[in-house]
Amino acid sequence: MGKWLALLFLLGTASLPASADDAAATNAPTALTPFAPVSLEESQLEQLDETLEAAMATGDFVGLAVAVVRDGETKFMKTYGVTEAGGDQAVTPFTLFRIASLSKGFASSLAGLAVSEGKLSLDAPAIDFAPELAFAGGAEKSLTLSYLLSQRTGLPPNAYDNILEAGVPPEKILPQYRKVKPICGVGKCYTYQNVTYDIAGRALSAVYGQPYADLVQTRLFTPLGMTHASIGSKALMESGDWARPHLRDRQKVKDAPPNPWRVVEVKEPYYGVPAAGGVNASIADMAQWLKAQLGGAPEILPPSVLDLIHAPQVNTPSETRRMRSVMQNLTSSQYAYGWRVYDYAGRTIIAHGGSVDGYGAQIAFIPELDTGIVILANTRSRRLWSIAPMYLDLALSQPPKDWLALEGMDSIFQGSQ
Repeated sequence: MGKWLALLFLLGTASLPASADDAAATNAPTALTPFAPVSLEESQLEQLDETLEAAMATGDFVGLAVAVVRDGETKFMKTYGVTEAGGDQAVTPFTLFRIASLSKGFASSLAGLAVSEGKLSLDAPAIDFAPELAFAGGAEKSLTLSYLLSQRTGLPPNAYDNILEAGVPPEKILPQYRKVKPICGVGKCYTYQNVTYDIAGRALSAVYGQPYADLVQTRLFTPLGMTHASIGSKALMESGDWARPHLRDRQKVKDAPPNPWRVVEVKEPYYGVPAAGGVNASIADMAQWLKAQLGGAPEILPPSVLDLIHAPQVNTPSETRRMRSVMQNLTSSQYAYGWRVYDYAGRTIIAHGGSVDGYGAQIAFIPELDTGIVILANTRSRRLWSIAPMYLDLALSQPPKDWLALEGMDSIFQGSQ
Protein backbone atom coordinates (compact mmCIF):
# COMPACT_ATOMS: atom_id res chain seq x y z
CA MET A 1 0.00 0.00 0.00
CA GLY A 2 1.40 3.40 -0.97
CA LYS A 3 2.17 5.89 1.73
CA TRP A 4 -0.66 8.25 0.81
CA LEU A 5 -3.19 5.42 0.65
CA ALA A 6 -2.00 4.14 4.00
CA LEU A 7 -2.64 7.60 5.41
CA LEU A 8 -6.14 7.65 3.94
CA PHE A 9 -6.76 4.32 5.63
CA LEU A 10 -5.39 5.71 8.88
CA LEU A 11 -7.65 8.74 8.79
CA GLY A 12 -10.65 6.85 7.47
CA THR A 13 -10.65 3.76 9.66
CA ALA A 14 -7.95 3.53 12.31
CA SER A 15 -9.26 6.60 14.09
CA LEU A 16 -12.90 5.50 14.12
CA PRO A 17 -14.58 5.12 17.51
CA ALA A 18 -16.05 1.90 18.79
CA SER A 19 -19.72 2.80 18.42
CA ALA A 20 -22.08 5.23 16.77
CA ASP A 21 -22.34 7.17 20.02
CA ASP A 22 -18.58 7.40 20.25
CA ALA A 23 -18.46 8.56 16.63
CA ALA A 24 -20.74 11.43 17.49
CA ALA A 25 -18.70 12.20 20.57
CA THR A 26 -15.36 12.41 18.80
CA ASN A 27 -16.54 13.78 15.45
CA ALA A 28 -13.93 11.46 13.99
CA PRO A 29 -13.56 11.39 10.20
CA THR A 30 -15.28 8.45 8.55
CA ALA A 31 -13.67 8.38 5.12
CA LEU A 32 -11.74 10.31 2.54
CA THR A 33 -12.27 10.18 -1.19
CA PRO A 34 -10.26 7.25 -2.64
CA PHE A 35 -7.42 8.12 -4.97
CA ALA A 36 -7.53 11.84 -4.08
CA PRO A 37 -4.23 13.67 -4.47
CA VAL A 38 -2.18 13.97 -1.33
CA SER A 39 -2.65 17.40 0.27
CA LEU A 40 -0.09 19.27 2.31
CA GLU A 41 -2.15 18.45 5.40
CA GLU A 42 -2.15 14.73 4.61
CA SER A 43 1.58 14.83 3.98
CA GLN A 44 2.14 16.49 7.34
CA LEU A 45 0.01 13.92 9.14
CA GLU A 46 1.75 11.08 7.36
CA GLN A 47 5.09 12.48 8.48
CA LEU A 48 3.76 12.79 12.03
CA ASP A 49 2.61 9.16 12.04
CA GLU A 50 5.88 7.86 10.61
CA THR A 51 7.84 9.78 13.23
CA LEU A 52 5.66 8.45 16.06
CA GLU A 53 6.03 4.89 14.82
CA ALA A 54 9.79 5.40 14.78
CA ALA A 55 9.71 6.90 18.27
CA MET A 56 7.79 3.87 19.55
CA ALA A 57 10.54 1.64 18.15
CA THR A 58 13.10 3.32 20.43
CA GLY A 59 11.47 1.82 23.53
CA ASP A 60 10.88 5.27 25.00
CA PHE A 61 7.14 4.67 25.27
CA VAL A 62 4.84 1.96 26.58
CA GLY A 63 1.56 3.48 25.45
CA LEU A 64 0.92 6.62 23.45
CA ALA A 65 -2.17 8.37 22.09
CA VAL A 66 -2.15 11.38 19.76
CA ALA A 67 -4.86 13.48 18.13
CA VAL A 68 -4.69 16.42 15.73
CA VAL A 69 -7.59 18.80 15.22
CA ARG A 70 -7.83 21.19 12.33
CA ASP A 71 -10.73 23.34 11.09
CA GLY A 72 -13.05 21.91 13.72
CA GLU A 73 -12.47 18.28 12.79
CA THR A 74 -10.38 15.44 14.17
CA LYS A 75 -7.95 14.97 11.30
CA PHE A 76 -5.72 12.41 12.99
CA MET A 77 -6.27 10.12 15.93
CA LYS A 78 -4.01 7.17 16.53
CA THR A 79 -2.88 5.06 19.46
CA TYR A 80 0.35 3.14 19.87
CA GLY A 81 1.59 0.49 22.26
CA VAL A 82 -0.08 -1.10 25.26
CA THR A 83 -1.63 -0.12 28.56
CA GLU A 84 0.94 -2.08 30.58
CA ALA A 85 4.51 -3.11 29.83
CA GLY A 86 4.63 -6.81 28.98
CA GLY A 87 0.87 -6.96 28.48
CA ASP A 88 -1.22 -7.33 25.37
CA GLN A 89 -4.03 -4.83 25.96
CA ALA A 90 -3.58 -2.22 23.27
CA VAL A 91 -4.14 1.45 23.91
CA THR A 92 -7.40 2.51 22.26
CA PRO A 93 -8.93 5.93 21.54
CA PHE A 94 -10.92 5.45 24.75
CA THR A 95 -8.12 4.35 27.08
CA LEU A 96 -7.95 6.66 30.09
CA PHE A 97 -4.75 8.45 31.08
CA ARG A 98 -4.09 10.92 33.84
CA ILE A 99 -3.68 14.33 32.26
CA ALA A 100 -2.10 15.94 35.37
CA SER A 101 -1.74 19.73 35.01
CA LEU A 102 -3.77 19.89 31.83
CA SER A 103 -6.55 19.80 34.45
CA LYS A 104 -5.86 23.48 35.16
CA GLY A 105 -7.44 24.43 31.85
CA PHE A 106 -10.70 22.84 32.97
CA ALA A 107 -10.69 24.85 36.20
CA SER A 108 -9.95 28.09 34.39
CA SER A 109 -12.64 27.40 31.80
CA LEU A 110 -15.21 26.89 34.53
CA ALA A 111 -14.00 30.07 36.22
CA GLY A 112 -14.45 31.93 32.94
CA LEU A 113 -17.99 30.60 32.66
CA ALA A 114 -18.73 31.66 36.25
CA VAL A 115 -17.48 35.16 35.45
CA SER A 116 -19.59 35.34 32.28
CA GLU A 117 -22.66 34.27 34.27
CA GLY A 118 -22.08 36.88 36.96
CA LYS A 119 -21.49 34.28 39.65
CA LEU A 120 -17.83 34.99 40.32
CA SER A 121 -15.41 37.90 40.23
CA LEU A 122 -11.75 37.23 39.57
CA ASP A 123 -11.03 40.11 41.93
CA ALA A 124 -12.52 38.11 44.81
CA PRO A 125 -10.01 37.33 47.61
CA ALA A 126 -8.87 33.72 47.68
CA ILE A 127 -9.35 33.65 51.47
CA ASP A 128 -13.09 34.01 50.92
CA PHE A 129 -12.97 30.37 49.80
CA ALA A 130 -9.97 29.13 51.81
CA PRO A 131 -9.98 30.97 55.17
CA GLU A 132 -7.14 28.79 56.47
CA LEU A 133 -4.74 30.18 53.85
CA ALA A 134 -1.94 32.20 55.43
CA PHE A 135 1.08 33.94 53.90
CA ALA A 136 3.96 35.67 55.63
CA GLY A 137 3.00 39.10 56.90
CA GLY A 138 -0.69 38.63 56.11
CA ALA A 139 -0.07 38.85 52.36
CA GLU A 140 -2.80 36.29 51.73
CA LYS A 141 -5.30 39.18 51.95
CA SER A 142 -3.93 40.46 48.62
CA LEU A 143 -4.29 37.17 46.75
CA THR A 144 -7.19 37.38 44.31
CA LEU A 145 -8.58 34.59 42.19
CA SER A 146 -7.03 36.34 39.19
CA TYR A 147 -3.58 36.17 40.73
CA LEU A 148 -4.16 32.58 41.78
CA LEU A 149 -5.34 31.37 38.35
CA SER A 150 -2.45 33.13 36.62
CA GLN A 151 0.19 31.73 39.00
CA ARG A 152 1.05 35.03 40.71
CA THR A 153 1.01 33.99 44.37
CA GLY A 154 4.56 35.16 45.03
CA LEU A 155 5.42 31.82 46.65
CA PRO A 156 8.48 29.86 45.51
CA PRO A 157 7.66 27.57 42.57
CA ASN A 158 5.78 24.38 43.46
CA ALA A 159 5.69 25.43 47.11
CA TYR A 160 5.06 22.47 49.41
CA ASP A 161 4.30 20.05 46.58
CA ASN A 162 6.66 17.75 48.48
CA ILE A 163 4.36 17.84 51.52
CA LEU A 164 1.35 17.14 49.32
CA GLU A 165 3.19 14.17 47.79
CA ALA A 166 3.95 12.91 51.31
CA GLY A 167 0.21 12.63 51.93
CA VAL A 168 -0.60 15.84 53.80
CA PRO A 169 -4.05 17.13 52.73
CA PRO A 170 -4.25 20.58 51.11
CA GLU A 171 -6.23 22.12 53.96
CA LYS A 172 -3.33 21.32 56.30
CA ILE A 173 -0.79 22.79 53.89
CA LEU A 174 -2.44 26.15 53.21
CA PRO A 175 -1.82 27.64 56.69
CA GLN A 176 1.83 26.54 56.58
CA TYR A 177 2.64 29.01 53.79
CA ARG A 178 2.96 31.68 56.47
CA LYS A 179 6.40 30.15 57.18
CA VAL A 180 7.54 30.45 53.54
CA LYS A 181 9.58 33.42 52.40
CA PRO A 182 8.02 34.82 49.20
CA ILE A 183 10.16 35.52 46.16
CA CYS A 184 8.05 38.53 45.16
CA GLY A 185 4.93 40.34 46.25
CA VAL A 186 1.54 38.85 45.51
CA GLY A 187 0.66 39.59 41.88
CA LYS A 188 4.18 40.74 41.01
CA CYS A 189 5.76 37.70 39.33
CA TYR A 190 5.10 34.23 37.94
CA THR A 191 5.66 31.22 40.20
CA TYR A 192 3.97 27.95 39.26
CA GLN A 193 1.82 26.31 41.96
CA ASN A 194 -0.41 23.27 42.46
CA VAL A 195 -1.72 23.34 46.02
CA THR A 196 -2.89 26.95 45.99
CA TYR A 197 -4.29 26.60 42.47
CA ASP A 198 -6.89 24.22 43.80
CA ILE A 199 -8.58 27.06 45.70
CA ALA A 200 -10.17 27.85 42.34
CA GLY A 201 -12.05 24.58 42.60
CA ARG A 202 -13.32 25.52 46.04
CA ALA A 203 -14.49 28.90 44.73
CA LEU A 204 -16.41 27.27 41.90
CA SER A 205 -18.05 24.77 44.23
CA ALA A 206 -19.07 27.62 46.53
CA VAL A 207 -20.68 29.82 43.90
CA TYR A 208 -22.48 27.00 42.11
CA GLY A 209 -23.36 24.98 45.21
CA GLN A 210 -22.06 21.73 43.70
CA PRO A 211 -19.00 19.54 44.22
CA TYR A 212 -16.23 20.49 41.84
CA ALA A 213 -16.16 17.08 40.14
CA ASP A 214 -19.90 17.32 39.43
CA LEU A 215 -19.45 20.78 37.92
CA VAL A 216 -16.75 19.59 35.55
CA GLN A 217 -18.95 16.66 34.53
CA THR A 218 -22.15 18.61 33.94
CA ARG A 219 -20.70 21.82 32.49
CA LEU A 220 -17.80 20.43 30.42
CA PHE A 221 -17.43 16.65 30.07
CA THR A 222 -21.03 15.81 29.21
CA PRO A 223 -21.95 18.70 26.89
CA LEU A 224 -18.62 18.43 25.04
CA GLY A 225 -19.08 14.71 24.41
CA MET A 226 -16.13 13.74 26.61
CA THR A 227 -17.87 10.46 27.38
CA HIS A 228 -14.98 8.71 29.12
CA ALA A 229 -13.42 11.59 31.06
CA SER A 230 -13.57 11.60 34.85
CA ILE A 231 -11.99 12.93 38.03
CA GLY A 232 -10.29 10.86 40.71
CA SER A 233 -8.35 7.63 41.08
CA LYS A 234 -11.41 5.46 41.64
CA ALA A 235 -12.94 6.52 38.34
CA LEU A 236 -9.63 5.85 36.58
CA MET A 237 -9.12 2.34 37.92
CA GLU A 238 -12.74 1.25 37.65
CA SER A 239 -13.00 2.27 34.00
CA GLY A 240 -11.83 -1.11 32.63
CA ASP A 241 -9.66 0.54 29.99
CA TRP A 242 -6.90 2.61 31.55
CA ALA A 243 -3.19 3.02 31.00
CA ARG A 244 -0.99 1.95 33.93
CA PRO A 245 1.72 4.40 34.97
CA HIS A 246 5.36 3.49 34.28
CA LEU A 247 8.74 4.65 35.52
CA ARG A 248 12.23 3.38 34.86
CA ASP A 249 15.29 3.64 37.05
CA ARG A 250 18.09 5.90 35.95
CA GLN A 251 20.97 4.12 34.29
CA LYS A 252 24.04 4.30 36.53
CA VAL A 253 26.46 3.17 33.83
CA LYS A 254 27.27 5.78 31.21
CA ASP A 255 26.16 4.91 27.66
CA ALA A 256 24.40 1.76 28.87
CA PRO A 257 20.94 0.98 27.45
CA PRO A 258 18.04 2.45 29.42
CA ASN A 259 16.55 0.35 32.18
CA PRO A 260 13.20 -1.28 31.37
CA TRP A 261 9.91 0.41 32.16
CA ARG A 262 8.13 -0.91 35.25
CA VAL A 263 4.55 -0.44 36.37
CA VAL A 264 4.12 1.69 39.48
CA GLU A 265 1.14 2.40 41.69
CA VAL A 266 -1.20 5.25 40.90
CA LYS A 267 -0.21 8.06 43.24
CA GLU A 268 -3.13 9.67 45.06
CA PRO A 269 -1.88 13.10 46.27
CA TYR A 270 -2.54 15.20 43.16
CA TYR A 271 -6.07 13.84 42.99
CA GLY A 272 -6.44 15.73 46.28
CA VAL A 273 -6.16 18.99 44.32
CA PRO A 274 -8.55 18.18 41.45
CA ALA A 275 -8.60 21.67 39.93
CA ALA A 276 -4.82 21.47 39.62
CA GLY A 277 -4.35 17.85 38.56
CA GLY A 278 -7.38 15.59 39.00
CA VAL A 279 -8.70 14.86 35.49
CA ASN A 280 -8.52 11.53 33.65
CA ALA A 281 -9.27 11.47 29.92
CA SER A 282 -8.89 9.47 26.75
CA ILE A 283 -7.46 10.80 23.53
CA ALA A 284 -11.01 10.85 22.07
CA ASP A 285 -12.08 13.04 25.00
CA MET A 286 -9.12 15.35 24.60
CA ALA A 287 -9.78 15.81 20.89
CA GLN A 288 -13.18 17.18 21.90
CA TRP A 289 -11.54 19.43 24.48
CA LEU A 290 -9.10 20.74 21.91
CA LYS A 291 -11.92 21.59 19.51
CA ALA A 292 -13.72 23.49 22.27
CA GLN A 293 -10.61 25.49 23.16
CA LEU A 294 -10.24 26.39 19.48
CA GLY A 295 -13.74 27.85 19.54
CA GLY A 296 -15.62 24.87 18.13
CA ALA A 297 -18.24 24.70 20.91
CA PRO A 298 -19.41 28.31 21.40
CA GLU A 299 -22.64 27.23 23.04
CA ILE A 300 -20.60 25.60 25.81
CA LEU A 301 -17.44 27.74 25.91
CA PRO A 302 -18.34 31.11 24.36
CA PRO A 303 -15.69 33.19 22.58
CA SER A 304 -15.73 35.72 25.44
CA VAL A 305 -14.76 33.00 27.90
CA LEU A 306 -11.94 31.74 25.67
CA ASP A 307 -10.68 35.28 25.16
CA LEU A 308 -10.61 35.78 28.92
CA ILE A 309 -8.78 32.59 29.87
CA HIS A 310 -6.30 32.68 26.97
CA ALA A 311 -5.25 36.30 27.51
CA PRO A 312 -1.67 36.59 28.86
CA GLN A 313 -1.48 37.86 32.45
CA VAL A 314 2.19 37.62 33.38
CA ASN A 315 5.52 37.08 31.64
CA THR A 316 7.21 33.75 32.38
CA PRO A 317 10.93 34.28 31.79
CA SER A 318 11.86 30.96 33.38
CA GLU A 319 9.58 29.18 30.92
CA THR A 320 11.07 31.12 28.02
CA ARG A 321 14.57 30.00 29.03
CA ARG A 322 13.45 26.40 29.50
CA MET A 323 11.56 26.14 26.23
CA ARG A 324 14.02 28.09 24.08
CA SER A 325 16.54 25.29 24.55
CA VAL A 326 14.33 23.18 22.29
CA MET A 327 12.21 25.80 20.50
CA GLN A 328 14.73 28.22 19.04
CA ASN A 329 12.02 30.31 17.39
CA LEU A 330 10.38 31.06 20.74
CA THR A 331 10.57 34.79 21.44
CA SER A 332 8.58 35.01 24.68
CA SER A 333 6.15 33.18 26.92
CA GLN A 334 3.39 34.17 29.29
CA TYR A 335 0.87 32.54 31.61
CA ALA A 336 -2.83 33.21 31.14
CA TYR A 337 -5.52 31.54 33.27
CA GLY A 338 -4.62 27.86 33.34
CA TRP A 339 -2.83 28.13 29.98
CA ARG A 340 0.62 29.02 28.71
CA VAL A 341 0.96 31.43 25.81
CA TYR A 342 3.99 31.24 23.51
CA ASP A 343 5.13 33.66 20.83
CA TYR A 344 6.66 31.20 18.39
CA ALA A 345 7.75 31.73 14.79
CA GLY A 346 5.54 34.79 14.56
CA ARG A 347 2.41 33.00 15.82
CA THR A 348 0.58 32.81 19.13
CA ILE A 349 0.46 29.29 20.56
CA ILE A 350 -1.70 28.26 23.52
CA ALA A 351 -0.38 25.23 25.37
CA HIS A 352 0.12 23.36 28.61
CA GLY A 353 1.98 20.30 29.81
CA GLY A 354 1.13 17.80 32.50
CA SER A 355 3.34 15.40 34.41
CA VAL A 356 2.67 13.11 37.35
CA ASP A 357 4.40 9.86 38.32
CA GLY A 358 4.12 7.54 35.34
CA TYR A 359 2.14 9.84 33.04
CA GLY A 360 2.83 12.73 30.70
CA ALA A 361 0.48 14.89 28.63
CA GLN A 362 0.74 17.87 26.30
CA ILE A 363 -1.69 20.08 24.46
CA ALA A 364 -0.78 22.89 22.05
CA PHE A 365 -2.77 24.81 19.47
CA ILE A 366 -2.50 27.72 17.06
CA PRO A 367 -5.77 29.68 17.18
CA GLU A 368 -4.96 31.65 14.03
CA LEU A 369 -4.67 28.43 12.01
CA ASP A 370 -7.44 26.59 13.88
CA THR A 371 -5.23 23.59 14.53
CA GLY A 372 -3.61 21.82 17.43
CA ILE A 373 -2.37 18.57 18.91
CA VAL A 374 -2.83 16.64 22.13
CA ILE A 375 -0.59 13.83 23.37
CA LEU A 376 -1.13 11.33 26.21
CA ALA A 377 1.41 8.78 27.44
CA ASN A 378 1.87 6.42 30.35
CA THR A 379 5.58 7.23 30.57
CA ARG A 380 7.49 10.49 30.97
CA SER A 381 10.25 9.97 28.46
CA ARG A 382 12.26 12.88 27.08
CA ARG A 383 10.95 12.31 23.57
CA LEU A 384 7.38 12.82 24.75
CA TRP A 385 7.90 16.55 25.22
CA SER A 386 9.14 17.03 21.64
CA ILE A 387 6.03 15.71 19.89
CA ALA A 388 3.99 18.91 20.19
CA PRO A 389 6.83 21.19 19.01
CA MET A 390 7.38 18.81 16.09
CA TYR A 391 3.75 19.15 15.03
CA LEU A 392 3.79 22.91 15.48
CA ASP A 393 6.75 23.12 13.12
CA LEU A 394 4.94 20.95 10.60
CA ALA A 395 1.81 23.11 10.81
CA LEU A 396 3.86 26.29 10.47
CA SER A 397 5.98 24.87 7.60
CA GLN A 398 9.18 25.44 9.52
CA PRO A 399 12.47 23.93 8.31
CA PRO A 400 12.76 20.21 9.14
CA LYS A 401 14.33 19.32 12.47
CA ASP A 402 15.06 16.01 14.16
CA TRP A 403 12.83 16.87 17.10
CA LEU A 404 12.75 13.35 18.54
CA ALA A 405 16.46 12.62 18.06
CA LEU A 406 15.76 9.77 15.65
CA GLU A 407 18.49 10.32 13.09
CA GLY A 408 21.05 7.54 12.87
CA MET A 409 18.62 4.94 14.21
CA ASP A 410 17.67 3.36 10.89
CA SER A 411 18.85 -0.08 12.00
CA ILE A 412 16.50 -0.01 14.94
CA PHE A 413 13.56 1.01 12.78
CA GLN A 414 14.31 -1.62 10.15
CA GLY A 415 14.44 -4.28 12.83
CA SER A 416 11.01 -3.26 14.08
CA GLN A 417 9.20 -3.41 10.75
